[in-house]
Amino acid sequence: MSEVNSPERVGGWTRFVTARPRLALLAALVITALAVFAGSGVADRMGSGGWEDPDAESTYTTQVLEREFPASQPNLLLLLDSGSASVDDPAVAAEAARLTERLAAEKGITGVGSYWQSASPALRSEDGHEAIVAARIEGDEKAAGEILDRIAPALRGVHGPVEVSVGGPVAVRHEMQTIIQDDLLRAELIALPVTLVLLVMVFGSAIAALLPLAVGIVAILGTNAVLRGITEFTDVSVFAQNLTTALGLGLAIDYALFIVRRFREELATGADTRTAIGTTLRTAGRTVLFSALTVAVSLAAMMVFPQYFLRSFAYAGIAVVLLAAAAALILLPAALMLLGPRVNSLDLRRLLRRRAGDEQAGPDVADRAGGVSDGSGTGWGRFALLVMRRAPVFAVVTTVGLVLLGLPFLGVKFGTADDRQLPASAESRVVQEHIRDGFPGSPGGGLEVLVEGAATPAQYADFRTRIAALPGVQRVDGPVTGDGSAYFAVLPDGESVGQGAQQLVQDLRGEPAPFETSVTGTAAVLVDSKDAIADRLPWAVGIIVVVTLLLVFLLTGSVLIPIQAVVLNALSLTAMFGAVVWVFQDGNLSGLLSFTSTGDIETTLPVLMFCVAFGLSMDYGVFLLSRIKEEYDRTGDHEHSVTFGLRHTGGLITAAAVILAVVMVAIGTSRVTNTKMLGLGIALAVLMDAMVVRSLLVPAVMKLMGRVTWWAPAPLRAFHRRFGLSEGESARTPAGERTAEQIPGTSRAGDEERDKVTAQA
Repeated sequence: MSEVNSPERVGGWTRFVTARPRLALLAALVITALAVFAGSGVADRMGSGGWEDPDAESTYTTQVLEREFPASQPNLLLLLDSGSASVDDPAVAAEAARLTERLAAEKGITGVGSYWQSASPALRSEDGHEAIVAARIEGDEKAAGEILDRIAPALRGVHGPVEVSVGGPVAVRHEMQTIIQDDLLRAELIALPVTLVLLVMVFGSAIAALLPLAVGIVAILGTNAVLRGITEFTDVSVFAQNLTTALGLGLAIDYALFIVRRFREELATGADTRTAIGTTLRTAGRTVLFSALTVAVSLAAMMVFPQYFLRSFAYAGIAVVLLAAAAALILLPAALMLLGPRVNSLDLRRLLRRRAGDEQAGPDVADRAGGVSDGSGTGWGRFALLVMRRAPVFAVVTTVGLVLLGLPFLGVKFGTADDRQLPASAESRVVQEHIRDGFPGSPGGGLEVLVEGAATPAQYADFRTRIAALPGVQRVDGPVTGDGSAYFAVLPDGESVGQGAQQLVQDLRGEPAPFETSVTGTAAVLVDSKDAIADRLPWAVGIIVVVTLLLVFLLTGSVLIPIQAVVLNALSLTAMFGAVVWVFQDGNLSGLLSFTSTGDIETTLPVLMFCVAFGLSMDYGVFLLSRIKEEYDRTGDHEHSVTFGLRHTGGLITAAAVILAVVMVAIGTSRVTNTKMLGLGIALAVLMDAMVVRSLLVPAVMKLMGRVTWWAPAPLRAFHRRFGLSEGESARTPAGERTAEQIPGTSRAGDEERDKVTAQA
């Protein structure tokens, strides 16, 4: 028996995960069932906001106004449509008064007011056929949503001479949460069967295809249970569930693809089941571990931001990545131990070929070595040789193309999410559009200036005169006074979150006064959110870059490859950011994709997309680099190793990217614009990374750098030999010091023969 089949090469981890495979799978089944129970109803406990900085001035001001002047911060708006009659008609006024009294009598409702009580022109439409009843629902998002569910059915609809529609921030958030849940279910129903079909096409075997899907389902259900626990301690955004589904399926499939394929390769060399699992875990298993760490770090970087919208994705992302890796490294080997060679059962592709009369004598290399065609010295191998022969051309053209695709991002404009995130038919959006288009003075888009401390009427009047004289101020109302505090309502010219309104926020905050002042409003929230992100972004990027450099160094032992990986990863994201601006900000393809462009991008979305897409790009980068490194340690031949790595992972990475893109596109079918942007944008980034950066740019750059690619100073080489954790035992040995036969798990005569053919091509 050759050394590759020797039982002593089975490590402790292999013995642990394969000792009692039936017991391990039974325990996993029980834990998954408990996770289903624990995670049930998690969406109902999540919020749909979280874009604000909780420590910002605008947040503090809003909280004080909600407490001291609830009527100044209405979050529930009833739009009363009187049809052909005027809202001043006595019958309409009487019905409006009755509805106002009914609303004021509801538990949890405060600050009720209406046009018919105040005669404020801002609450009456310009055509005189619509008017507003405003109120505030008390409590957090969950409590407010429950109250809305209780009172809305009785308020909505026809009441005598008026028809009532329900809107306001609470209704927008609540409807958004409901739509996201419905869309997520639809996305899962789309993604799961399509993913299964693609996996069958990749593996051929229906049995092998089901394994990655099972790992993904375990990761998703486990993460839902984790998020349910986190909601007991902090706010979590409902948007995070979309990431849970996408990464749960995508990464679990990536990891399982890599492990199952390597396992089938080992079986094809004649290894017994336990030895094949041992070699797989020492090689592909370590790659999966590194990949999970790099993705988790990219997502964990969002923890530095104060907005719970971003932090929620860190919670969900870290949980789903670690669970996907754990399932792939524990449950999957147990399943493979039970299946053994039967993992190749139900080869549907072979059945189809036989039926079509195309079956040749004996299976081809792809059939024997894992189902993902690697070209066997043709396909990806010849493609890699072509790229490296024209390395300068491919490097320059690809880099220039990616930079050009990212140019639209230079014109990005940041804004806040509003009702236009919802589909055009959503009731709360319809109400907000009627108010935005038909009422004077942009109701809801103004600024509030809170005044705290003792002040005389003369001081109030002087302050009002001075802020009314500021550039961009259309009107100032107030002061509305209370117990030791007061506030002014300031209506800006132009758009409520435009550059003029944002500058007005800064001017109001800088205006001297004999008392304490603070500013809130939509534009103020945007200014504070942008400041918070700008303040923390260098820390987030620094964490991602430093940890990525360290992990890739531990994987490769090179100083230059980690730098190359970070730079090429950043280039792979340019198309995504350019497309986000060109499509979602500028409105191109809005009809085809069914969304309404607001002319800006929600401030937190680019940060989220960067962290997720960068992590996924490193996922594929680790897969490719680990195989190149393994072969370089075996042969010491740089160009051959690059060709070998691309030949043996090109098809695998492309298949994984296509499957993940399918999942993200399914998420992108959402009717909520931000979710659509997230899904489609990351799908594009994943495909660009796998099909352009990994296929063209990486081999071209590595060819241009030559053997210097693997350079590291002597102290770092010694450090890597001692602490490096890369594929296989050979990672600890400098290239060329041992022959292929001396390195367990890497000597395969069939591979060597194909390598010779490729090198001579």
